[in-house]
Amino acid sequence: MENKWRFLKEKSAPYLLLTPFVIWFLIFFGYAFIRVLFFSFTDYDLFATPRFVGLSNFQGLFREFLFARALKNSLTYAIIVTTFQTIGALILAVVLNYKIRGIKFFRAAYYMPSVTSSVVITLIFIWLFQRKGVINYLLTLFAQYRLLIWVFLIFFLISQTLLVLKEKWRQRPVSIFEPSYVVLSLLLAVVITFLLKTGGFISILTVQPLETIWLNTRETTPNWAGSLAFPRPLAAIMFLNIWTTIPTFMLLYLAGLQDIPLSLYQAAEVDGASTVQKFWYVTVPQLRHITFLVVTMGLISTLQMFDQVAIIGGQAPQESIITLAYYVYVTMFPRSAIAEVGMASAAALVLAVLTLIIVVIQQRVTGERRYKSE
Repeated sequence: MENKWRFLKEKSAPYLLLTPFVIWFLIFFGYAFIRVLFFSFTDYDLFATPRFVGLSNFQGLFREFLFARALKNSLTYAIIVTTFQTIGALILAVVLNYKIRGIKFFRAAYYMPSVTSSVVITLIFIWLFQRKGVINYLLTLFAQYRLLIWVFLIFFLISQTLLVLKEKWRQRPVSIFEPSYVVLSLLLAVVITFLLKTGGFISILTVQPLETIWLNTRETTPNWAGSLAFPRPLAAIMFLNIWTTIPTFMLLYLAGLQDIPLSLYQAAEVDGASTVQKFWYVTVPQLRHITFLVVTMGLISTLQMFDQVAIIGGQAPQESIITLAYYVYVTMFPRSAIAEVGMASAAALVLAVLTLIIVVIQQRVTGERRYKSE
């Protein structure tokens, strides 16, 4: 009897521990989902009795211009931001994984944007993107010094290439990014650029100060993309989100890099692999499970992006920055109109289904191959 009672306690303990979470989940997610599903088939304004209308709300969504724009903005935002934040996080993690003095300081410094309030960061970026703000000032400086920058880069590449080729010709193992040669090439490029400027062969260009309108505009970018171009205010939000989310995913990649056996890199070096080859054939495959997690989390968060749009909402035209999550909000809580709970609920379901479909597709493309290879 005692053994039976002990067995029963061991089996019931996990369920007892999960009970608070299950209750919380059922109340705030299960019940909410059922209500949203019900309201999506009704005409409801928060006050009158819900009236069943069938699929009219879903039909109305796909006929509405603002919803179509929100759908396009959300997909564009999700694809671009997820791509750049994944690549940026991987590269930054590889750089910060080197064992050099003071590396912990740089890791903490790069992670700071992720722990700062998104509201504060967004308000700062609103100031940076003003017509006479810091972003336009920096772009003006780049336009003025672009000739010097191009000359510097060209001579750096020439010097680095010649130094590496010289060692290759002598049949010495050397990486294309050999640190000593990189420093020497940088010094040579700086000296040559300085001499050319001093001698009057190149000079700082005179340009008009750029006053690009980043937020309060309906213009699209890039101009050559045609129908694939997206609103410029949305591009500003993309830049903001990429900058703030890269550090979070960088930590995941850093953790993954710690688990890669050093013997794999040593074996690659014995086979004569370069730095780029070791990164592509050792680092990237070994981090495929982290990449799967990062891409999945990135897609879900970007498709549900709301806070930056809500804060910037008064600084830009609504159709230029609206996303599906923000469309649900403004439809549910309009400023000076009657709430359309049915339309908002239908849009929320579309957002949920779209997120599920994209994540499943991403899992099919990357997840199944991972499991099969293992």
